[in-house]
Order: sequence, then C-alpha cells, then structure tokens
Amino acid sequence: MDYNKTNNLLGWITFMVSTLVYVLTLEPTASYWDCGEFIAAAYKMQIVHQPGAPLFLMLQNIFSNLAFGNKESIAYWMNFGSAVSSGLTILFLFWTITALARKVLWRSGTELTQGNLIQIMGAGLVGALAYSFSDTFWFSAVESEVYAMSSLCTAIVFWAILKWEAHAEEPRADKWLLLIAYVMGLSIGVHLLNLLTIPALALVVYFKRVKSPTNSGVFKTLLIGCVIVAFVLWGIIQYLIKFAAYFDLFFVNTLGLGFGTGVVFFALLVIGGLTFGIFHSIKKAKPRLNLILLGICFIIFGYGSFAMILVRAKADPSLNNSDPDNAFSFLGYLNREQYGEEPLLKGPYFTSKIIDRKEGGNSYIKGEEKYENIGKKYSYVYDRETIFPRIYSNDPGRGHPQFYRSWLNLGENDQPTFGNNLSFFFTYQVGHMYARYFFWNFVGRQNDQKGDGSFTEGNWITGIKPIDQARLGGQDALPESLKTDPSNNKFYGLPLILGIIGALWHFKRHQKDAGIVGLLFFFTGLAIVLYLNQTPLQPRERDYAYAGSFYAFAIWIGLGVIGLADMLQKRTNAKTAGIAATLIGLLAAPVLMAKEGWDDHDRSTKYVARDLAKDYLQSCAPNAILFTYGDNDTYPLWYVQEVENFRPDVRIVNLSLLSADWYVRQMKEKVNEADALPITMKDSQFKQGTRDGLSFMDAGFKQPIELSSVLDVLLSDNPNDQVEYQDGSRSNYLFTKNFKLTVNKADVLKNKVVPTKWDNNIVDTMVWTYNKDFVSKAELAMFDILVHNNWKRPIYFATTVPNSNYLGLDNYLINEGFALRLMPVKFNKTEEQMRMGETVNVDALYDNTMNKFVWGNMAKARYLDHESYGMLSLIINNFSTLSQTLYEDGRKEEAKKVLERCLAVVPKRIYSLGQSRVLYFLSRQLYQVGMTDKANALLEQNGKYVDELLRYYIAIANTKPNLEMQNIQIGTQIIYSSAELAKEYKQSKQAKSLEDALNNIEKLFSGTPQG
Repeated sequence: MDYNKTNNLLGWITFMVSTLVYVLTLEPTASYWDCGEFIAAAYKMQIVHQPGAPLFLMLQNIFSNLAFGNKESIAYWMNFGSAVSSGLTILFLFWTITALARKVLWRSGTELTQGNLIQIMGAGLVGALAYSFSDTFWFSAVESEVYAMSSLCTAIVFWAILKWEAHAEEPRADKWLLLIAYVMGLSIGVHLLNLLTIPALALVVYFKRVKSPTNSGVFKTLLIGCVIVAFVLWGIIQYLIKFAAYFDLFFVNTLGLGFGTGVVFFALLVIGGLTFGIFHSIKKAKPRLNLILLGICFIIFGYGSFAMILVRAKADPSLNNSDPDNAFSFLGYLNREQYGEEPLLKGPYFTSKIIDRKEGGNSYIKGEEKYENIGKKYSYVYDRETIFPRIYSNDPGRGHPQFYRSWLNLGENDQPTFGNNLSFFFTYQVGHMYARYFFWNFVGRQNDQKGDGSFTEGNWITGIKPIDQARLGGQDALPESLKTDPSNNKFYGLPLILGIIGALWHFKRHQKDAGIVGLLFFFTGLAIVLYLNQTPLQPRERDYAYAGSFYAFAIWIGLGVIGLADMLQKRTNAKTAGIAATLIGLLAAPVLMAKEGWDDHDRSTKYVARDLAKDYLQSCAPNAILFTYGDNDTYPLWYVQEVENFRPDVRIVNLSLLSADWYVRQMKEKVNEADALPITMKDSQFKQGTRDGLSFMDAGFKQPIELSSVLDVLLSDNPNDQVEYQDGSRSNYLFTKNFKLTVNKADVLKNKVVPTKWDNNIVDTMVWTYNKDFVSKAELAMFDILVHNNWKRPIYFATTVPNSNYLGLDNYLINEGFALRLMPVKFNKTEEQMRMGETVNVDALYDNTMNKFVWGNMAKARYLDHESYGMLSLIINNFSTLSQTLYEDGRKEEAKKVLERCLAVVPKRIYSLGQSRVLYFLSRQLYQVGMTDKANALLEQNGKYVDELLRYYIAIANTKPNLEMQNIQIGTQIIYSSAELAKEYKQSKQAKSLEDALNNIEKLFSGTPQG
C-alpha cells in the first residue's frame, strides 16, 4: 500500500469528519464574548479591540459572502469559517503525528511493513480525532473567534518544520523555513499564541544541523529560540512601529513636514536596508545571513495585514476601537495600552502601599498640526516588592484582595509572604487555571459553571467514583441535576492515560522528537501561565489560551496507539497489534470524547445572544441612548445593529470605553441611523492627558447644585476652579456630590418622556447624590449629555449595568424591559416599596415582553452554554416583576398571560441557585393568579433541586469545612421560604414535603464541622 496516498487520504478523511462535526454543531448566529464584535467588524471591515486581528477579519469577510446577501446568515457563514479552519487544523495534526511516528517506525532504507503502516495511520487517526473532540478546541471551532484560526497557524508551522526536516538535505529545502516565517507573520494578524512555537522549532533545526548535539547546545538553542520570540514580539511587532512613530515625530514637529512623512521615510530605510542586506548576502555567499534576512522579510510581509487597521481607521467606521489612524495611536493599539500591564519579574504584594513614582518617557498624541506631548509616563514604587509577583492586584472592586486572603487562608491583618506568593502560583494559576482545564479535556468535567475554586463549579472529574469522591467529597450525594448536566463529561482519564503511554513511548524511542513535542507542550501551556500572570475571579474561563498545549498532548495521545501496539506485539503480530491498538485508542479517546461531549457542544439550535441583544434594543424608544457596560451586553448589540441592521436608531454607549477620548469623540458623530450624542465638550477639553480623572474635594455645599454649574466648573480653565498638586500640576476637581437638574416640563410632555398617566408625577427638579469619589471622562460625558439633552432623546441603562454606574440616579430609573429608562418622575412610595427598588412602566414592559421580545429558542435548544443560562435569572425576573406589577394593578388576566409566556419560553431545567431564587418568586405569582397546579409543580421541582444540591454541599462541608457555606445558607433560605409560601396558600402536601426536607437538611448540617 502506498504510504503517501494512504497518508493523504486518511488525513483528508479526518478533515472531513471533524469539519462535518463542527458544521453540525456550530452556532447559527453570533455567540457571547468577542464573537459579536468580530462578526460585525469583519462584515464591514472595522476595528476591533486591541491589539486587533486584521487577517482574521479579512478572511472571515470572505466567508460572509457565502450568505449571498442574507444578513441573518452572515454570522452562520463566519462561524462556518471557524469550522473549516478547525478542520484544517485537524488535517495538519494528522500529518504531524504520522510524520513523527514514521521517523521511529520506518527507518530510511528499510521497507515499510503493513503492521507499521497500520500503527502510523492509527496513531494519526486517534490523536487528530481526539483533539477534534477535546472540549476547548471544539468550543472555539463552532463560533467566529480567533482561536480556531490561531490553532491552524500553529498546526501549519509545526507540520512545516517536520517537512523541512524530512527534506533538509535537498536543494532549496529552506523554502519550508521561509514558509514558516511567512505564516508566523500572518499569524500576528490572528493571534500571538503561534509565536510560542518558535523555541520548539529552533530545536528541530539544531538537531538536524548538528551531528553531535550536546546539552549546552540544546540550552543555547532554546535561549536563541526565546530571543527570536522576543525579537518578533518586541523588535518587529512593537519597535518597528515605535521607531516609525518617533521618526514621524521628528519629521512633523522638528522639520515641519506632514503627518506620515517620517513613517514613509522609515519604511523606505527598512526596505532599503533589508534589500541591501539580501543582495550583500548573495554577493558574498552568506547563506545563513540570507536566510535570516529573508525570514525577517517574510515575517514583515505577513505582519503587513495590519495595514488594514490603519487604512480602515482613516475611514472612521462605526466600530473604530482606539482610532489607530496615526503612528502613536497605532503604537498604543499594538501595545494593548488600554488594558495595562501585569508585573512579571518584580512587583508588589496586594497589601503593598505606593511610596513613590518613577518618571518614564513622554506620551504623545496627534494634534491639529503637530504631535502634542501630554506628559510623562509613570510607574509606581511600593514599600514591599517581591520577585516573581503572583498576588499583586489590590483591586477591591473586583474582589482580588479578599480572594487572595480566602484562597491562602490569610487573616484580615496578615501580610502575605513569598511562600504565599508561590502557593498561589502553584495552586491557583497552575492548578486551577491550567491543570483544571487540561483535565477537562482529557480526564472529564463536572459541569460548565464558571469555577472560582468551588468544588461544585467548573471542576474536573474522572467518572471513577472512588477517585472523584476522594477529590471532591460527598460524591455519593451527587444531585441529579449534576448527574444529568449535559456538560458532565466522564472520560475516566482514558485519553490522559493514552497520552502518557504515548509520551513514555516517544521519550523511550526518539528522545529528541519527544523533547520537541514537550517544549511545544510547555511553551503553549505553562509558559503562558507564567506570562499572563492572571488575577483571580476572571470574568470567563480562560482555557482557550492553552489550546496549543492541548494540541501537543494530542500528538502523544496518537503516539499512545503505537505504545499500546508495542505492548500487544508481545502476544501477537505487528499487524494485529496495530489494528487492536487503533481500535482501543479510538474507543478510549475520540469515540468516548465525542459521545460525552456532543450534547454540551451542540449549539445548533441556540439563538440566545442574538435574540437577547434584540430585546435590549427593543426595550428602547426610538432614537434612544442606551448605556451598556460589559462585553456581553455590548458586542451582541453591535452585531445585530451592524450586520442585521436591527434598530440602528439606538445609540449604544459602552461605559467601559467612554473614559477613552477617542470613544467620546466618536460619540459626537452620527452612526448609522443614530444621531450624535448631545456632548458639547470641545475635543481639547477631554483629550488624553486632560481631565483623565478628577477627584472629589468637598467644598461644603449642603444644598444641591445645578448639574450645568458643576459641569462648567469641571470644564473650566480658570485657575480658581482648579487645585494645585505638590508637583506643580493643576487639575479641576468635583466640589460637591449634591446635584440637581431643573426639568422643563414642557419639553418632557412634548417629547413624551413619561407615560400620560404619570404627567402629574413629573418633578420640577431632579435631586440626587452622586455615588462616586471621582469623575472620569465617562462621567464627564454623561453629565454633558444630561445637561444638554433637554429630554429630546430617551436615555436608558441596560439592566446589566452595575448600579455604581447610574451616577446615583437610581430613583429616576424606570423598568421597561431589559433597560431602565431615565424619567423625571417621583412617586409617593411606602418604605416597603422603596426597599423593593425599581419602578415599573407596566404598559411598556407588557408590550415589550409579550409583543416584541424574542427568547433565543431557550426552551427547546439542545444545549445552553454557561453565558446563556446565566441570563435565565434576569429573564425570569423580568416576567416576575411584570406579573407582580400587573397583579397589584388589578390586571389578573394579563398577569396570567405573562406567567404562561414565561413557562413557555424558559427551559424546564434548573441550572443554578440564582435561578432557584427567582423561581421562588415566580411560584408566588402563580399562586396569586390562581395557577395553583403549575405553582405546585414548580415549587416541588425547585424544592427537589435545592434539596439535592444542599445535601451535596453539606457532604462537601463535612470533609472540607467552610466550603460552600454561603450556598448552604442560600439554599436553606429558599426551602424555608418555599415551605412558608406553600403554607400561606394552604398547599399542605407541598408544605410538608418542604418542611421534611428542611428538617433533614438541618440534621445533616448540625454535624458539619464549622472550621
């Protein structure tokens, strides 16, 4: 049998199988996190968040053409692009595994036996298909994210280095190295993870070129590989642009030439220098220099995809993140300045105090005619610093100090030590944020709930009861909800065992290649842990960052087939052993992983992100201003507006970005059908370096001050309205928190700001207390909007915006759905009503909920991911609030219809205690309107769910004191309240069942150690 034909045929079969799987399970529209932004940006060639992914966007734009003008299909075809990229990754992985296996089993000059051929191809099939069905890779394969294409780049370069190695002695073989350089350059326009393969590739070259490798040679080669990574990462990606920027600074500010002339001159210098060097290397017969210079050229050619960023930024598209249209803003865009930096080699503890600051270089922005120096960059000096800082974040808003103390068992006044620092690195950053993900993929996963150290959320399991019970505690009490969770995947550790067998076999039979795969495994896994230096309580799971490491391990899973065959050959012939090992490998890894993983990766029937984005927009009146905050309440909205052209009249304002001067400038321009925001500030008043953060200094004003007057002082250039600091700098400051806004009732009535029935509740003056101790550009812009809007445009806050961003206007925000509308109204509320919070515009909420909102097929979707079912509490609360308000208004029949709609659109499955809490209130409303049978059924289901979960929590607390105590308290309160509710509505059966459950829980809990 011809080796090459078989290798090519089976490789393409793995491509077709994996691609078919991804197409069958891909999400039909935009999903959560970055996907909505990427799809919107790719469709119109716009600028995404730093540091950009221009090549990815351009390629996805090509796939969008397969929609043939059907805007609702554009997201599907971009997701299809990820599926194809993922399938091609599996193709190159297959060829990589067979190439590595062939080097061991088929020595040069010998005949390939049928048994060895079967083993080689079996290894490729098992390893490639195991990676196909690995949790992390499958998740990225079915949505329009950069990680599928980034994995493809990694697969190509590792395959290409093996092709070079196989042909290195042939003429012109170094073309493979130039291909690698070009793909490396291209990959920068997708994601930087591919660069981490360079040390492993360098070792391949060393072993091939050096006849007698030494340990010192290996070490030097690894060092050179790391230097090459640094050269590309900083020398090419950053310093080429930095030199270009400073050339431009000289040409513009010193020579008086136009913007961009210095960039052009520097580009000509680089092109000229490389051209001269290449001709010199040819003339002087210096092949190594020639190869290096050509490699740099090809990396730069690939990196050239970033020209798209500059070109499109000049066109001012709707999404123009960071507006990188000049050398210095482009440099900041590539350097991810928007996100700050994490300390790597030296830094503070989370308890350290700032004692000084060091002055750095100047910061420049583009002015009208020249680049303007906006001041120095500074870094802080702390009283306590450590090498290798891992517990450094002192951000109380994100709960980092509290988490560090909890994780490390530190008291409130305990000072962390270097030992604590290392403990956090090994247990959390390595153990929780890498090993846990690794085991998800190759051992098993308990569920897909986002885990922050809880034993019941996002953990790994094996499916082998004694092992899991020893790890987690209380495994015998595992509730039905966790047993039947689609994301409960039991691999019994078989893929891991197969991979270990493959690694051991590889190191035994070909130590050099095994070391190279090991380096790939390390640099795309633990090295990333070292570099990212992640803080705790991440907003999402970060397993996608380590897909390259799992790719490397999949190589060993494939080679595990040959390791098994070696064992079996002691009892049978090579052919039979190869067939048996392949079958065992297929069943132990890809077949088992596909069986267990299909139900929690099949997103083909889910439309949640898109539909709820439409609901946010449908909550708004025409020409509205909608304030959002996070990725998941912004990116899907960008998608439905930019791609599906849904409600383009609403102006979306992301408060997380509004502190950036470029974003405020963009808000002053019309976008699509949405008018510019009523911001009157001049660009010079909020440019970077000006009014970045204004502190509160109480001037003693007790009476509310008109917001327009406050804004005037904050924007004033009068020295009397500013405070001088010790370093001589001056700044405006907030002199009071007591605000008022005079209301022109005629404007309110003319623009129909409030429902007609509330006309008498319109206030002459809105009075409130500002809720922050500083004013950033975001608040400054919001003040400007409030002062100058004159009630012409409706103003809304998405319900997912944190209360701290309401400016203190909470009492004037009215619930109309998935957004709260600002209205100048006041009601005579009882103390109980004030405690309950929001006021509801019941007619608007009813119309939106019953006639406009769509629900993403949640009730019938085969699978809901964590972000989707995480929205259930918000959705049920929306129905519950509406039903309660209708009931209190005497509109019982309408309240019934609302509850019936809720039960129809919400999935029957209960996913979390948070959902259980709102289901309790839903049960109360069902009783109120006379839907007793449905109330009983819901109360029973909810009670059973919480009861089983509580038993599991208590079983864990019995072995691990203080764990799950908050959840135990929450669950107990739900059952107690449910029992009282059943008694209130005289449902004795339900009441007794719940009281019995409560008594049993109390008995179990009484024996729980309290730490």
